[in-house]
Amino acid sequence: MKLWVVAVGQRVPDWAQIAWDDYAKRFPSELKVELKAVKTEPRSSKTLDTIYAAERERIEAAIPRGCRIVALDERGTNLTTVALAAKLKHWQLEADDVALVIGGPDGLCPEFKKQAHERIRISDLTLPHAMVRVLLVEQLYRAWSINANHPYHRE
Repeated sequence: MKLWVVAVGQRVPDWAQIAWDDYAKRFPSELKVELKAVKTEPRSSKTLDTIYAAERERIEAAIPRGCRIVALDERGTNLTTVALAAKLKHWQLEADDVALVIGGPDGLCPEFKKQAHERIRISDLTLPHAMVRVLLVEQLYRAWSINANHPYHRE
């Protein structure tokens, strides 16, 4: 199984890239995580619909065929880490590759969110996109560690 994080935005601060790389290399060979960054549509004098359409096209092109699509959405299902671990276990049992999609500054296209298999929320807080990538990969690693009875997670 492979986890793909498809994120709008190609440049992140060095600290975010270092953190991403650190967590990504911790995953076992049977559960790899990979980042696919897609270009943010320039905001200058474009309508929101035009921006959504351009970013949606790039996102869909970046998602490997046959993936379960999980949109990160501020109105998505609120999960605990233990609930995320249960989802991860379910995805693994289904043998689905999963694409977790992080939108751009204006979020994801509403139609894309509707068509996603699932929508989850990361936080009630407004977070910078670089932080969302790091938080997501850390929580995916923590979810894996729970399922593997690894001592990384303690309750």
